[in-house]
Amino acid sequence: MGKKIKAKDFYALGYPKSKVVSVALGSIHRHHKKRAKEDILQEAKAVLAHPLHFVEDPVWSKTAVLLHSAAPSIRKPISKGMADYRIYGESGIEMLAKHQLYQALKLPIAVQGALLPDAHSGYGLPIGGVLATDNAVIPYGVGLDIGCSMALSILDIEASYMSGKEDRFKTLLREHSKFGPKETHDKKMDAAVLEDPLFGELPLLRSLHQKAYRQLGSSGSGNHFVEFGVVELLENQPKIGLPKGKYIGLLTHSGSRSLGANIAMHYTRQAQKQQHLPKVFRHLAWLDMDSELGISYWKSMQLAGDYAAACHDNIHYRMAQQLGAKVMFAVQNKHNFAWKEQLNGQEYIVHRKGATPAAAGELGIIPGSMSSPAYIVSGKGATGSLSSASHGAGRRYSRSKARTMISRSEMRKEIKTKGIHLLGGA
Repeated sequence: MGKKIKAKDFYALGYPKSKVVSVALGSIHRHHKKRAKEDILQEAKAVLAHPLHFVEDPVWSKTAVLLHSAAPSIRKPISKGMADYRIYGESGIEMLAKHQLYQALKLPIAVQGALLPDAHSGYGLPIGGVLATDNAVIPYGVGLDIGCSMALSILDIEASYMSGKEDRFKTLLREHSKFGPKETHDKKMDAAVLEDPLFGELPLLRSLHQKAYRQLGSSGSGNHFVEFGVVELLENQPKIGLPKGKYIGLLTHSGSRSLGANIAMHYTRQAQKQQHLPKVFRHLAWLDMDSELGISYWKSMQLAGDYAAACHDNIHYRMAQQLGAKVMFAVQNKHNFAWKEQLNGQEYIVHRKGATPAAAGELGIIPGSMSSPAYIVSGKGATGSLSSASHGAGRRYSRSKARTMISRSEMRKEIKTKGIHLLGGA
């Protein structure tokens, strides 16, 4: 680097006398040792003028975020009132989940909300919460597992084929499904989403690309699952394109793995640096949709959703291939995502965190517990729920509390009575 850059050089450009200057100096001394002083200061001037243009820049990102967060906000403060909302099955929902919805409804960006019958508390929005916002997206309103979803494939194999062949299906599940942060398939496969140019454009995504490749076709831990079962269509279904009857189905619950979690945490931290909200609202920090950060998160969220869908596709392809089967019908629905939707003639951002999209006529899947059926559903487009339905992974008790109330022997007896073979989670 030519002449040494000092703090006074930044002050001369109009930089505030604050931490931002020391951060900027540290960045340029690490990354710009050989560049001319004049060129660096010219770039620093551009960062000051348009910080949002540099929030993903490997050199200037920290400086840009500090500059933007110091700018005066044009948003209204937290409201004492609440946006309109509706709670379904209120008597069975814990108070903390309701309180989390009430907090979200006080945000100046909130337009309308809903809480669904399987709701329980989480970070930011409660799980089972729906929130429409004006020109803003809340990363923790989508959730850590971006694109977490259900997927069902109906195979061209008669349901009677399963009888007496339980061992074959158990072997398929053991060998071709992987769970948790460390299990991955020995035989890797590609997916079109992994070639998305965004992986090369955003530094965060670039750093996550190889891990996304390794985890393709795997599922998270917790309540994620892969299962074979019998799909019973009680009547002819034009939307499904199959006559009534019984079919073998493959049902999966999976998401975007490490990719989605890192996107959620990264952009939540950036949003928190911008908003400076009271502590109780910090997990509800939002990004404006017309800001560089908001646009970057939205693109990254879409990518994570596509990756989650690719994980499902990969699992279903592996299983169908091993069975020599064809998929006659397939449906997926995300329940951790945000969409641009019309409400009263205006476009808003609708967050569904643990909630199934249920626009009029839209097909989806709502799973039950380990011992109860899942259902293929068709949405009614109810305005009170913002066209949303339960996602089926709700709970009355936390996992730790449930362990104190239901013994392993009781659980195993229950699922055995229902003819269920449990290979994990026990």
